[in-house]
Amino acid sequence: MNAIITCDKMCVFTYDPETKRQSMQWKSTLSPGSKKARMSRSKFTDMLIVFFDIQGTVMAEWVPSGQTVNQQYYIKVLTKLHECVRRKRPELWRNRWILHQDNAPAHNALSVKQFLANKNITVLEHPPYSPDLAPCDFCLFPKIKSVLKVAYFFSVENVKAKTAEILNSLTEHDLRNCFEHWQHRM
Repeated sequence: MNAIITCDKMCVFTYDPETKRQSMQWKSTLSPGSKKARMSRSKFTDMLIVFFDIQGTVMAEWVPSGQTVNQQYYIKVLTKLHECVRRKRPELWRNRWILHQDNAPAHNALSVKQFLANKNITVLEHPPYSPDLAPCDFCLFPKIKSVLKVAYFFSVENVKAKTAEILNSLTEHDLRNCFEHWQHRM
C-alpha cells in the first residue's frame, strides 16, 4: 500500500446547497412543517483531479474551464504527475510506484496505456462499477465536500484556496486510515 498513488476527479461548486438528509431535523407529529427556500447549485464549477498516497497529496490539478478530460489532456496530467513523483516521492521514483485510477474512458484509452507502459508505471486495475473501492470517493472527497457544503464563495479562486487548505490539512494518520479502510474493503 505504501507504493500506491490513487486518483480521481470531482466537481467543485462556488455554492452547493445542503442535501435533504443534512437539513433534516426531528419534529413531533403536531409540529408545523418547516418551510425552506429551494436553492440550486452555482453555475460556476471547476473540476479537480487529486493524486494522493499514504503520505499525502502528491498532486492536485484544476482542470481549465471548458476543458474536457479526454485522453490527450489526461496524458498531460500524467506527465506532470510523473515529474511530481520524481520531486516529492524520490523513494517511490526509485522503487517503482503503482497508479490506481478508476475506469473512466480517458484512463482506459490506448494512448494512455501506452504512455504508462513507456514510463514503466504499473497500474492497479479497478473493478468496473465499484465506486466503493475508490479511496477518493469514500474518504477524500467526502471530507472536502463536507467543508465546502453550504458555504458560499464569491469566486472560484476562493473555492480553490479553501480546497487546497483542506488538502494540506490532511494528516498522514488520516491517509493511513483511508488506505487501511480501502484494504479492508478490497
